[in-house]
Amino acid sequence: MVDDVGFGLLLDRQQCLALLRTASLGRVIFTHRAMPAVRPVRFTVVDDAVVFAVPAGSPLYAGARDAVVAFEADEFADTGAGWYVSLLGRAAESGVVDFGDTSCGCPGAVRAGHRFLRVPAETISGHRIACHAE
Repeated sequence: MVDDVGFGLLLDRQQCLALLRTASLGRVIFTHRAMPAVRPVRFTVVDDAVVFAVPAGSPLYAGARDAVVAFEADEFADTGAGWYVSLLGRAAESGVVDFGDTSCGCPGAVRAGHRFLRVPAETISGHRIACHAE
């Protein structure tokens, strides 16, 4: 199904969650000092929520914990084809989560002093976008 603005194929909830499970880097949109702020995070999907670790003293932790935030992840090829998924939910502190192996080769996904935040997909939407030539 194409959405009402004709921007690619609209994805259902299960398709959105499946695509999020294939990604590891996303963006959290939150409020910091009464202004919108965006931070990239490494994340994983647990059930129907995204979970990520942040430093306990960071603006992201202070602004996102117990607040409604947006989260977005995407993947696009050089051709412009790809997908994006956005979700909204109230972030809450979570227990420790195993991020598994990191594909980037960086040392350890989570450092000491980090806290885990969980954002359930209270609302979720996404689109698959075809190549310009298609």
